[in-house]
Amino acid sequence: MNIIICGAGRVGFTIAKLLSEQGHSITVIDQSSEDIQKINDSLDVKAIVGKATYPSILEKANATETDMIIAVTRNDEINMLICQIAFSIFNISKKIARIRSQEYLNPKFTRVYSKENLPIDVIISPEIEIAKSIQRKLEAPGALDSVPFADNKIRLLEILIKDNCKSINIKFNELTKNHPKLEANVIGINRDDKFFIPKKTDTVKQNDKIYVIINSLQMAETLKAFGHEEKISKKILIIGGGNIGYNLAKNIEETLETLRVKIVEKDKNRAEYLANELNDTIIINGNGLDEDVLIEANLDEAETVLALTNDDEDNLMVSVLVEKFAKDKKKIDDKRTMALINKPNYSLLQSSLKIDDLIDPRMNTVSSILKHIHKGTIENAYTISNGEYEVIEAEIIETSELINKELKNSNLPEEIRIGAILRNDKVIIPRSNFIFKKDDRVVFLAKKDSISIVENIFRLSSV
Repeated sequence: MNIIICGAGRVGFTIAKLLSEQGHSITVIDQSSEDIQKINDSLDVKAIVGKATYPSILEKANATETDMIIAVTRNDEINMLICQIAFSIFNISKKIARIRSQEYLNPKFTRVYSKENLPIDVIISPEIEIAKSIQRKLEAPGALDSVPFADNKIRLLEILIKDNCKSINIKFNELTKNHPKLEANVIGINRDDKFFIPKKTDTVKQNDKIYVIINSLQMAETLKAFGHEEKISKKILIIGGGNIGYNLAKNIEETLETLRVKIVEKDKNRAEYLANELNDTIIINGNGLDEDVLIEANLDEAETVLALTNDDEDNLMVSVLVEKFAKDKKKIDDKRTMALINKPNYSLLQSSLKIDDLIDPRMNTVSSILKHIHKGTIENAYTISNGEYEVIEAEIIETSELINKELKNSNLPEEIRIGAILRNDKVIIPRSNFIFKKDDRVVFLAKKDSISIVENIFRLSSV
């Protein structure tokens, strides 16, 4: 595909890198000559310095031959205008825009986004996506992440293996015998910052991060099998009442009524807005790093603490204060801390500061965008391991070359691992003699280099 990316920040850079490595023809536009120089120095893509709202710049980027435009500049209005010009002048068929302002995202105004008005095909809101991601983590205590597939019948769990896990050093084929009723499939392991697809004779080790495809109904059983029996937190403390904190609290009020949420927000006007918009959430106006404010917020009683301010350093400091307020080691171990971090180097501090989870807004946004790029019957995709791999959901149609083939004879590349299949609302963890049928919904892992093969397997037609 020919794709134009407008905006060469962290998100634009990452998307350009991943898509160019998948074989797409990429052009990046940005006003910053410094950011464009970084693109030129690092990536095999075309890079242009200029305003993407200028038709002459889009023309220079060969917009007339472009299949898709992705607007991820730092300005909502510019992203909207880029999509309008891309449609009106160049008739680009697919237009994706990152939009952050809640005013533009109000459900009452969705009719604005149409071919007749503002022609944006896909709106990506990082704050809303991150709030959804955090909620999934809260619903799966013990998991670093929990991603739904196939109408939520199938889930991907990311699990950290701790020293108390009884499955350590047991081969996977033995684990299957030990848990005969467990519908789960370990499709990937991150060990010492290296990702690999495990074989049946491999084992998990302490500090591994494993990726497991499961039947959603067996989430608790799967987590227990890998050493996690944490309970869902009932008391949530959010430091920072920005769009992420607000959307998370709103989602919890609507779907998890038993949870009690408090938000500490230092801006008085914002605190008043939150108090008016949220029904059951307690709002405290104050600095989240002020110990008196944290005492008022009952930090010592909070079971999960989320640091979601716009300041990375403040978010890291919150975790230090969580440890200080804990009266003993068990109190620390029982608490779950998450911190929003924009600077990637801060991930090195995660273990020393005892942060359970670092939330990377960049990869959330990238994952949201990538799933709209694949061809064929690919319905959903989730990026892992910094974009090296994707977990993908696709449907088997009558033109697919997998129809009526056994898994062992499907000639799938080694970089692809089938995780689970949904057939007639039943979840199947496939064995080697599993036979693919029309309308199967397949959830699988694929390395970025094999995405074109995946798109061909799940193509829309035989042409």
